[in-house]
Amino acid sequence: MPADPGAGAESLSAAVPRDRGDGGASDGSINVDSRTEDVVELADMPGESVADAEQRAGVEQLASAEQVADIDPAIPDPPAEPLAPAVPPPPILPVVEVDWLDWTAVRVAIDPNGVRARMRDVVERMESLLDRSGGPGLMFDDDRSDPADRAINVSAVDETVPLWFIGDLHGDLLALEAALALIRSGDDGATRARIVFLGDLFDDGGYGLEVLLRVYELILDAPDAVCIVAGNHDEAFGYDGARFTASVSPSDFSEFLNTKLAHEWMVRAGKLAVRVFADAPRALFFPDGLLVAHGGFPLVDLHPDLLATGDWNDPRCLADFVWTRAHPKIRRKMPNRTSRGSQFGHEDFAAFRGVAAELGRPVTHLVRGHDHLDDRWAIYPAYEANPVLTTNALSRQLAREPFGPYERVPTVARWVVGCVPEVHRLHVPGEMIREIFPDDRTPRDEAE
Repeated sequence: MPADPGAGAESLSAAVPRDRGDGGASDGSINVDSRTEDVVELADMPGESVADAEQRAGVEQLASAEQVADIDPAIPDPPAEPLAPAVPPPPILPVVEVDWLDWTAVRVAIDPNGVRARMRDVVERMESLLDRSGGPGLMFDDDRSDPADRAINVSAVDETVPLWFIGDLHGDLLALEAALALIRSGDDGATRARIVFLGDLFDDGGYGLEVLLRVYELILDAPDAVCIVAGNHDEAFGYDGARFTASVSPSDFSEFLNTKLAHEWMVRAGKLAVRVFADAPRALFFPDGLLVAHGGFPLVDLHPDLLATGDWNDPRCLADFVWTRAHPKIRRKMPNRTSRGSQFGHEDFAAFRGVAAELGRPVTHLVRGHDHLDDRWAIYPAYEANPVLTTNALSRQLAREPFGPYERVPTVARWVVGCVPEVHRLHVPGEMIREIFPDDRTPRDEAE
């Protein structure tokens, strides 16, 4: 079951020269996107073929590259909006290069057959947890204004307990186990580190089922130490009563499950995912000004209604938290409501900060996933006044990424109060990446 190759690359980035031969940044230098790519979700335009979408993407990329101004020429001057209070930008901490993990232990932990062998027990316990009176009690659930709240205003975060962000995994069981090894290396036995997943656990090949089951296991071990922020692939995943569905491409995870409809526990694991993601937050507002989302924030055309109603759970706002993409350089972008591929610029983020402050949720910086970067992380210089960190936990090149090396350096980020989350680059040995993900681009979910 090959992954759908028709989807467009989610993002492309190149790094400034570094003092490491692998493109790493040991001095905390900021990744710079050297290609002005106006990224679109190729399968998202209603009634549009992939070929037409590819042509549209090429036209938009050319237009972006030829711009002499840094404002989308189609966007009018925005209406006056509240201004965010002038505050110094949060500090950007040096990047931490992680090459000292016990890679043999990480390799042993990557056990797809063992994960599947535990599937029945995990699924039954997870179903019981979700059915529990009062809900599963995941991290930040107590901060919901009501059970349907998906844009959670977090009241407090314990600074003494480590908290980590893990970005897009897309079935990368290797990156997940490496991240867990790093996170657990700091455990002192008295406290358990907390993890916020930034969404997109499956699709794009890899071990989608196993990653999902491992996340279930983490939840079962300590529900109040895990939060999943829904990504676009998670939100697009569904079940219609007979088959699994997906409204995004690639969608190989739903396709795989549809070949296993006679396998009770795989089907129940998939149905659990639909329940988990339906209830998962789309955004977290931390008290130190950090916004946490998979994609971005409500775009400028929604600001008047948001100011008038204060309804963060407006479905349009929730969709923008999940689906919007960061343009690395431009100031403002016209929201594109005919597609789910809208982008934002750095002045759009500044405008949103003003709205959020007016509504009592001050925002100073953002951590997100969604855009797949060559170096697996970036903080674009254009956003220096309001930093935006993008992080991906992907150890291999995806089939829809046309450039760059096959072996990648996945990243995770550690929350530090008042700062941009601290990036950690996991230098997984290249031979291990190729062992776990042979360069044949075939989904590992087909393995029994």
